[in-house]
Amino acid sequence: MKDWMFFILFIIVGLGMLGVGFYYMHKEKDDPESVKIYRVFSIIGAVLTIAAILMKFVL
Repeated sequence: MKDWMFFILFIIVGLGMLGVGFYYMHKEKDDPESVKIYRVFSIIGAVLTIAAILMKFVL
């Protein structure tokens, strides 16, 4: 039960970071420094989501 709760929590947080990063990256597309920050934020969200899926279903 605890494993599923952590899995769902990491999926929600990872997808949230990914979505928010893409949203603000598109919104602030004229500011290169902001785009770089939001791109890193989106990458962290994607890595968190992929890691949660891999840890739950592969390992």
